[in-house]
Amino acid sequence: MRLLLDTHVAIWWLAGDRRLSALTRRAIDDADDAFLSAVSLWEIFVKEDSGRLELPLGFVDALRDDFVELPLTFEHALEGRALPPLHRDPFDRMLVAQALAERLTIVTSDATIPRYGVPVLAA
Repeated sequence: MRLLLDTHVAIWWLAGDRRLSALTRRAIDDADDAFLSAVSLWEIFVKEDSGRLELPLGFVDALRDDFVELPLTFEHALEGRALPPLHRDPFDRMLVAQALAERLTIVTSDATIPRYGVPVLAA
């Protein structure tokens, strides 16, 4: 299985947060590829800059060690532009677009994302 982690899932993963179920943790461990989008890193920095998130030292290196980087491409942007506005969060809409374009399953606890018809693994 090829997975794309929603931003909160990557944060939970690195923090060892119990909100990420053991079953989902195992699925990420066993995935053929576990991707983290550059969009998620941007979202993380926006939250950090606004004071809503405090990152530990070495956070970005840990992300690089644990996940495969998924850059944002023109194809992803075109896919995102075609999406209906079901989700108000542009970061989440871009993750949906990337998952659709790359045929990935999104790992998330977001209840709106499945409405796009993208494969989802519940966090």
